[in-house]
Amino acid sequence: MLRTALVVALTAIPGLFSVAFAQQPMCTERNAVLNQLSNQYSEAPVAMGVANNGGVLEILSSSARKSWTIILTMPSGVTCMIAAGENWEALPTLTKLDPPA
Repeated sequence: MLRTALVVALTAIPGLFSVAFAQQPMCTERNAVLNQLSNQYSEAPVAMGVANNGGVLEILSSSARKSWTIILTMPSGVTCMIAAGENWEALPTLTKLDPPA
């Protein structure tokens, strides 16, 4: 329900990125977000990093790669859903920045 509401809010108006930042993010406890995404969409973390503001950004995806969600957990412990979508695809790891020969 939490994720569905976000997806509807993000896709209802043209300009996905401007909408994502214009909408009030859905925030709650991290465990509640992870449990919801795991139970309803079979999503689990596949990547993470620390943002300049000290928050931990995580990308979650289903093992079937049918759905994905990006969440941000702030140092205070509050987790916000930033974006969600379908058809996640992992890219191969590059060992150098030169284009393929």
